[in-house]
Amino acid sequence: MTEVDRTPAPTMRPPRRARAASWARRALHMERGIYAAIGRALARRPALPPGASGFRYDAPVRTILVVFIVLSAVEIPIIDLIVHPWPPVRIGLLVLGIWGLTWMVGLLCAYRMRPHTVGPGGIRVREGLEIDIDLPWDVIASVARAPRTDQPKSPRIDGPEGARVLSLRMQDATSVEIALEQPTTVRLPGLAPRGGDQTVSTVRLWVDDTDGFLQAVRRHIP
Repeated sequence: MTEVDRTPAPTMRPPRRARAASWARRALHMERGIYAAIGRALARRPALPPGASGFRYDAPVRTILVVFIVLSAVEIPIIDLIVHPWPPVRIGLLVLGIWGLTWMVGLLCAYRMRPHTVGPGGIRVREGLEIDIDLPWDVIASVARAPRTDQPKSPRIDGPEGARVLSLRMQDATSVEIALEQPTTVRLPGLAPRGGDQTVSTVRLWVDDTDGFLQAVRRHIP
């Protein structure tokens, strides 16, 4: 959910214990998300609100991820053969290898099963396992094609107070810009200042099918 909030975003770094607890919660959430995404993929049930259309955003990283999955699948039996004489090492590496392979397959499934959506309720902006931002139509001022490539490691949240921009990039690129009617609070993974509740005026995102995305938007707003 979103709500209007004009309070400046916090900038103090949270205590170490709070950061550790946040990372643990996020790790558990992502671990569950991996298996949920695989389950959705097997059932062919993407996470789409009623009446909404889904739009993928993983094209810039899809090939790289598939290559890593194939290499990991080939690597597991090779390493198992090498360490076969040492059962404790063999079992540990086998468990680690299968877990890593499952994680990458689950991430690919999450990209496919958790697309951006456009529907009667508004736009859902997603990214991988964690980000899911609900933007109802009444908070959206405009949606436009806006191809942009930022510098590597650019901050996700940038801009002056009252005109902050959230950029959800794929390979440093975004293709669509959503301007909001007024500064609106969205929730990001983790703790402030990089995560938690953030007040933004613009959301930038990558969509593989920009034309289709904008056509879907036009069915709901001019």
